[in-house]
Amino acid sequence: MSGAIHHAFSTGGTTVLPAERASVLFDGNFSAPRLQHPEGVAVGPDGWVWAGSENGQILRIAPDGSEIEEVASTGGFLLGLAFDGDRALFVCDSRASAVFRLDLADRSLKRFTAPGIEVPNYAVVDRARGRLYVSDTRAPSDPGPSIWQYDLESGAGKIWHGGPFDHANGMALAPEGDALFLCETFARRITRIAISADGSAGEATTWSDDLPGLPDGLAFDDSGALFVGCYEPSRVLRIPAGGGSSEIYIEDATAHLLAHPTNIAFDGAALFTANLGRWHVTKIDTDTTGTPLWRQTQTTQD
Repeated sequence: MSGAIHHAFSTGGTTVLPAERASVLFDGNFSAPRLQHPEGVAVGPDGWVWAGSENGQILRIAPDGSEIEEVASTGGFLLGLAFDGDRALFVCDSRASAVFRLDLADRSLKRFTAPGIEVPNYAVVDRARGRLYVSDTRAPSDPGPSIWQYDLESGAGKIWHGGPFDHANGMALAPEGDALFLCETFARRITRIAISADGSAGEATTWSDDLPGLPDGLAFDDSGALFVGCYEPSRVLRIPAGGGSSEIYIEDATAHLLAHPTNIAFDGAALFTANLGRWHVTKIDTDTTGTPLWRQTQTTQD
């Protein structure tokens, strides 16, 4: 997330959950290693909560928040994280204008994408089609080619959807696998892009617009409702299955517990949020359940 905020929003309205349902999973302000202004968060096949740091560190946090470990570092500024089952983690680095691939078996880290994409923001693994989708946010006032696709094996890439989208940001693959959902941050809109039978980008339609916040991250729960992390104000929205108007699910008017949340990730009844405005990951005790995304691309049988 970057750029000026174009809209003002009210706070203190009716929410589904009280703010007390959120708590700090791990405070990295003084930890070693430190957790600095995380934007990306994902639940890994090891059950740990993985996050990226502003200085390129790939970190993982114990499920109970008792410890943190640095796994590797790109040396850049990390945005979205996406697991390819239990074999790899893809990380978006805005400083390098590249996506890196971390091998989970030996923890080797290599640049995955060739030059071309400008600001890789968020990655989504589509194991059924053998590809990785990556949003390109570009400059805040420069809508343009916004979603790339890369072969999961070779890394060969090309533009999948030319947009233009208004600050393409977080994404999510539809539970049915037939569409890709995208945050258009400064349009305050969630867009659904159909995936055609041949894998090409189909029609782009509005799933929900006029959102009461700047959308940054997406996650589906098991019932098909879409949750939206908002960078400003510090709140999470919920859009019902089928699309339509959003509701404020939970918020923090003080921007401390939820501090400009960006990417979000489910693990059962827990919803984790990265907080670009501070040094911690937040855990929300929800009234629903969601499946960790790595299970959708699992490569090894349990």
